[in-house]
Amino acid sequence: MVDPIAASRLGHRLLFAGLAALILFVRILPLDAVPARFPGPDLILCLTLVWVLRRPDYVPALLIAGVLLLDDLLSMRPPGLWTLIVLLGTEFLRSREATLRDIPFALEWLIAGAVVTAMTVANGLVLALFLVPQAGPGLTALHALATIAAYPLVVLATLFAFRLRKAAPGEVDALGHRL
Repeated sequence: MVDPIAASRLGHRLLFAGLAALILFVRILPLDAVPARFPGPDLILCLTLVWVLRRPDYVPALLIAGVLLLDDLLSMRPPGLWTLIVLLGTEFLRSREATLRDIPFALEWLIAGAVVTAMTVANGLVLALFLVPQAGPGLTALHALATIAAYPLVVLATLFAFRLRKAAPGEVDALGHRL
């Protein structure tokens, strides 16, 4: 017999991987021949942060690492650097999930924005330390701001499209296990 909790977790993990693959696929399509003036948000990062803050058991660290390593390779970034930085940021949030569970959305958005900013700064510092060419600080800041601004939209999309919400304090699943 199939455990419904394990099936639900596996289904959500496959959904996360599928959404990330769809975002990657759309990102690499040659839709515009002219470079954009304003950098778009990192939707994979937003999706990862939303899912880690809402249901950390649906996105294990290995899944995050695999998705972001593929993103590094397809985006032609130094392989593994951004993956490691995002993994550290998500594990920081995951370790505080119980305390972040009952905070208002504005505070959650502020915390997610602070984590995105810290990850962006850490990435820039490591790239500068090893003299790797990178975009200017203005473009990098705009990219981080676009990612932070897209966070509420990703929260709304995951809430309404996939019914992914935070577990309430003391909430249990169908078998009585605490969430």
